[in-house]
Amino acid sequence: MNQSTPNAFPPALAHGAIEEVFTDVFCVSGAMETVLMDMDWRFSRNMTVVRDGDRLILINTVRLDDNGLAQLEQLGEITDVIRLGALHDRDDAFYLDRYQARHWVMPGIETDPGHSAQPLEQTSALPISDASLFAFETSNIPEGIIKLQRDGGILIACDALQNWLSPDEHFCDASRERMESMGFFTPANVGPVWYQVAEPKAEDFHRLKALEFKHALCGHGEPLRDNAHEAFGATFDRLFQQAD
Repeated sequence: MNQSTPNAFPPALAHGAIEEVFTDVFCVSGAMETVLMDMDWRFSRNMTVVRDGDRLILINTVRLDDNGLAQLEQLGEITDVIRLGALHDRDDAFYLDRYQARHWVMPGIETDPGHSAQPLEQTSALPISDASLFAFETSNIPEGIIKLQRDGGILIACDALQNWLSPDEHFCDASRERMESMGFFTPANVGPVWYQVAEPKAEDFHRLKALEFKHALCGHGEPLRDNAHEAFGATFDRLFQQAD
């Protein structure tokens, strides 16, 4: 573990506690601050942590404060960091440096030259023993989804799939108002900004709907349990009805 340069990375923002949502699958929600379209934004995002034996694999990283890191380290050894989406890169470098973890990214995502990265590919081994990868093939920017073969199938998404039901404590008022008008707070949603930027085609969502899964843990929003396939399938049908 290397803690020699903690101030070289973006600071930890407010976040909640780590919660075990399925056996050996944990989530923590925290704040994100950024500037987009010359405006300040503050909203929430999620990190998913998968335990595989004694190893921990971090997906959609959120930097935790010292108490959060202590809680995380009690769960296992942090060995791998997965980046599924092009728009989530704020905190990977902190974990890579602190834990000397391996970095896995979707092909096409540029990474820090100081950290080597291994490509996430459907045909190669992944750092989670019971996982498979779904890759969007028509989107303008790289995006993937991890599927765990547990509990009937658990999807771990980044920006493509979201399940924001309402604003939470990590939103500022301005972001809440803007994002309400943009349709972010919709159950089992395809991320509005990601959809606009990535311009995915219907065939990707037909392939995704063909997978067997019951649950979804997204980069934004609440865990969606038990009926994720039905809920997201209905959203895909609604969005791409005219494309069929």
